[in-house]
Amino acid sequence: MTLPASCPPGRRRPARLVPTQSRSGAEQMALDALLLEQSCSGGSDALILRFYQWRRPTLSLGRHQGPPTEQWRQLAAAGDLDLVRRPSGGGAVLHAGGLTYALIWADPPRQRRQAYAQVNQCLQEGLEVLGLHLKPGVAEATTIVADCFAQSTTADLVDSDGCKRIGSAQFWKRGHLLQHGEIPLDPHEGLWEAVFASSPPRWTPSAPSPASLELALQQSFQTLNPGLNWREEDLSQEEIRQMDKLTTRYCLEPDQA
Repeated sequence: MTLPASCPPGRRRPARLVPTQSRSGAEQMALDALLLEQSCSGGSDALILRFYQWRRPTLSLGRHQGPPTEQWRQLAAAGDLDLVRRPSGGGAVLHAGGLTYALIWADPPRQRRQAYAQVNQCLQEGLEVLGLHLKPGVAEATTIVADCFAQSTTADLVDSDGCKRIGSAQFWKRGHLLQHGEIPLDPHEGLWEAVFASSPPRWTPSAPSPASLELALQQSFQTLNPGLNWREEDLSQEEIRQMDKLTTRYCLEPDQA
């Protein structure tokens, strides 16, 4: 990732690291959308980076994905998971036992593929520190599949066996980019099988801890963006208030989805 050419030499643009948030799925989606809107509305940060986990098992559906299946509605009605709609595209993702990253980028490359490649470089180098070697997938995205992790595209990262380890998606607004992605670490096997009728991806020999992975990725993003003046800044009370107002936009009720 590189600073835009318009940034004067020697001048470091601000970048924000939001401390880890453990919230409901609807709150997490509302917060990602809110931070993107702030960037579009004249925010000074060149990058906003955050990592988060989901308070309850949650199935997120892509922006353009069809309605939840009857099986997913039943699982939600039984209280086994929550249903939310992401602002980004792609297929359904089960968030249970993983780590999610979100990046808001004020001056991304104009090409979607180039933006994915630059973010993937940060993800790959952070994982390399932990001894985990990933590479981009090779397939081109064609149609939306029900299970995001059932296929890997050039936007995703896979291991040497071709197993998808990080699934990412984008949402563009007025030239600004929200890219977020899921890293399944210790997925709930029974719930994954109930949702997708398949086994979840497993790490060999074992997955990194969420804390060690988050730290490695934080350092990677900061190291690969040396022209930015990074600061850690928690959510303000006003941001929390605005987030709360947006949550209903992303929440899917089983009987209304």
